[in-house]
Amino acid sequence: MHSAVFLIEFGAIILGLGLLGRFAGRFRFSPIPLYLLAGLAFGKGGLLPFGASEEFVAIGAEIGVILLLLMLGLEYTASDLVSNLKTQYPAGLVDFGLNAVPGAVAALLMGWGPVAAVVLAGVTWISSSGVIAKVMGDLGRLGNRETPVILSILVLEDLAMAVYLPIITALLAGVGLAAGSATLAIALGVAGAVLFVAVRYGRLISRFVSSDDPEKLLLVVLGLTLLVAGVAQQLQVSAAVGAFLVGIALSGEVADGAHTLLSPLRDLFAAVFFVFFGLHTDPASIPPVLLPALALAVVTALTKIATGYWAARRAGIGVKGRWRAGGTLVARGEFSIVIAGLAVTAGVQPELGPFATAYVLILVVIGPLTARYTEPVATWIGSRRTSPPPEEAPVPEPAPEPVRVPDAGPGSATDRV
Repeated sequence: MHSAVFLIEFGAIILGLGLLGRFAGRFRFSPIPLYLLAGLAFGKGGLLPFGASEEFVAIGAEIGVILLLLMLGLEYTASDLVSNLKTQYPAGLVDFGLNAVPGAVAALLMGWGPVAAVVLAGVTWISSSGVIAKVMGDLGRLGNRETPVILSILVLEDLAMAVYLPIITALLAGVGLAAGSATLAIALGVAGAVLFVAVRYGRLISRFVSSDDPEKLLLVVLGLTLLVAGVAQQLQVSAAVGAFLVGIALSGEVADGAHTLLSPLRDLFAAVFFVFFGLHTDPASIPPVLLPALALAVVTALTKIATGYWAARRAGIGVKGRWRAGGTLVARGEFSIVIAGLAVTAGVQPELGPFATAYVLILVVIGPLTARYTEPVATWIGSRRTSPPPEEAPVPEPAPEPVRVPDAGPGSATDRV
């Protein structure tokens, strides 16, 4: 009976996702906000809570994040990654300054203390690679000139998580300096080793994975990705970072073939991830923290737009591309929830969990909209400011007054104009 209920619930989820996707496609916008709202409707405190399929949906959501980051990594080669890290690191510093500081200041203003400030700084700092990768694919922008700038910032953020997560874990656990340093050293060593292997032996890995049989290629790539992601997570490094580095290591025909084969799986499990995010959000916990979360969301949406605009201008991208880059970076998602979840588990601040959930939910709904409409809105405002004022109709000049001059004859006069 439990199996039957599971099949019914999970089948209903997948069918509902398909219908929502078709609805969004008809009106040419990203289906991600609809997936999240569906999760809210059928999650804890929603209209019709699901239960039997929750564990499977959780596993599917984790696979969805891993596949999203793998596909993002397939867009780059290892040499591209190293080059972008060398040229775009100033954008990463600007990104940190503009977007982490507002979260830390907000936590301190609300009296949550320094540890909560470090946590909320991470929540507001990191954009959602999963949401942004999906949005760029939906909007057909993967080949745009500003896309490498966006991906470079996302890469820097994801790699920074390899340092940030061990630090925040040590702070929340209250461990000593020695234990925290050891955790950080392990995380950095693992991330550095995987990156070194990807750069140095990427061709050998691609040759090992390569196969003319699509079935064998799919199984090997998917198995390798899940294996590396699991090992990375076991060693206190994000599974998403591990999956991204696997995508970096694959290149050439292998990357093209894996991209084609994995795209349907990515779309399926990515949709499950967004639904799962909504399923674990109690709608009743959102109203008390909605206004401060909304205020912080507006501030950090503007700072993300400024970050993308600055980075794209520095890379020589045109004005429209700068606005597209800024609008695309607004969404927060999986990493922000992971960071907030660590703090909630540690019992740092009871209100931090609902606050972070409301904040991420606002930006993950607004993010696809800013990605789509920031550039046309900015263009429209710019055209209104630079358009010349309407010309006034010319005022006709009055006719000249007649001038009276004396006539040649005595005592006579004539009017001459």
